[in-house]
Amino acid sequence: MIRALVVDDEPLARETVRVRLERERDVEIVGEAGDGYAAVDAIRRLVPDLVVLDIQMPGLDGFEVLERAAVDVMPAVIFVTAYDRFALRAFDVHALDYLLKPFTAERLRQALGHVRRDLARDSAVAMREQTAAVLDARAAERAGERAGAAAPAGEGAFAHRLTVRDGDRFVMLRVTEVDWIEAAANYVRIHARGRIFVLRGTMAALEGRLDPRQFARIHRSTIVNVDRVREIRPEWHGDFDVVLADGKTLRLSRSYRGALLGR
Repeated sequence: MIRALVVDDEPLARETVRVRLERERDVEIVGEAGDGYAAVDAIRRLVPDLVVLDIQMPGLDGFEVLERAAVDVMPAVIFVTAYDRFALRAFDVHALDYLLKPFTAERLRQALGHVRRDLARDSAVAMREQTAAVLDARAAERAGERAGAAAPAGEGAFAHRLTVRDGDRFVMLRVTEVDWIEAAANYVRIHARGRIFVLRGTMAALEGRLDPRQFARIHRSTIVNVDRVREIRPEWHGDFDVVLADGKTLRLSRSYRGALLGR
């Protein structure tokens, strides 16, 4: 899913974009903002994949929003505006598209095509990085075995803390603070302390650092802290819903059901 944030100071304009995005099966609206300062807060808090961003707004304009957000992995950006004079500057900040109001549903769908291709390219890069990391790890393991210095596996082999980006600073998270983790292209979103933190890397690499007695993969894009699981409910289609202590509901795929229930 493409997690989208809609930013515009005109309620009708936000509604128009939201309605059109909701028609796309792979797009999820995670939030809206009506001014620049609210947009900065939403980008930091929600870490969306895509921001459909108005340029002229009260407080901060669209360009200032991107400058102040200062997240580790910037979302894809589609600028929307009633004026064409900002086009060159928009592409200077690597916007994927530039829509002039009023734009058609088909024009927005064309812009989403650019977003899909960009995210797919990021995923391909992440996959190559993951493959290289696995090969390097295997080579190091074989070298250690040949030297008779292979470290024994055990509790000490797993991470106790994770260093994550929070705006322009870094935060140390204890793994016990993590509620659940989701994949997002070439990075992961860590849900902890009632917030979302971004960590560059892949789910497979992070899963290898986590104690399997405490964390379980419940979907190809989701890892959950088993201590946060309150209940597991079967659904009519054969999958299960995992309900966390805070009420958050996640999908448990049938292929991962045994791994979680076994714990």
